[in-house]
Amino acid sequence: MGYFHSMNPSDFDLAYQNQSTESKIVASLERIAQAFRVLLWQESKAFSLSPIQVQVLIFLLYHSSEKRKVSYLADEFNMTKATISDTIKTLEQKNLITKEYEPHDTRSYIIHLTKKGKDIAGKTSLFTKEIRTPVDQLHPDDKEGLLLSLLNIIRHLNRSEVITIQRMCMTCTYYRPSAKGQKHFCKLLNQPLYTKDLRVDCPEHKIRADMQL
Repeated sequence: MGYFHSMNPSDFDLAYQNQSTESKIVASLERIAQAFRVLLWQESKAFSLSPIQVQVLIFLLYHSSEKRKVSYLADEFNMTKATISDTIKTLEQKNLITKEYEPHDTRSYIIHLTKKGKDIAGKTSLFTKEIRTPVDQLHPDDKEGLLLSLLNIIRHLNRSEVITIQRMCMTCTYYRPSAKGQKHFCKLLNQPLYTKDLRVDCPEHKIRADMQL
């Protein structure tokens, strides 16, 4: 019984986990995270790349030029600028990216994918298909409930500084929740948002002043 009196029981302690719905959820998320790592590793091996190189290529493919810089990528992936610079150097050697140096600062550059880089990024970005399959089969109400729950978890992790840059509705200056947080409104679009409309990664995202680290 000592397990249940601990102030901070581990979610991996089976004696506790099997009595706790919350711990089962946390353990399930960890299993899913492991699946992402396995799938990403399999995809990266197929193209003789590392997982982070694949992640960077995918990010570059789908994000705007102001986000395709070493400093932004370092924050995005919670890595040092030196580590990201090494990754970019390797991708350049593999002819997957090119650098466009900015005229006002020759130390700063925008990263562009080459044709080969775009091709590999497009193919590897499908590594999530096995995880997408069961999600597709969920009831629409379950999908919306799951999305909202995951967004709340991400928001907490962002506020706790576990993860840094977030471009979701709940951290945006344009987002307005109702008093009880049950409804959502976008000031930029000037319209209410249904749960299914909430974005995890919005290109128009502008971080709220109180969310800046």
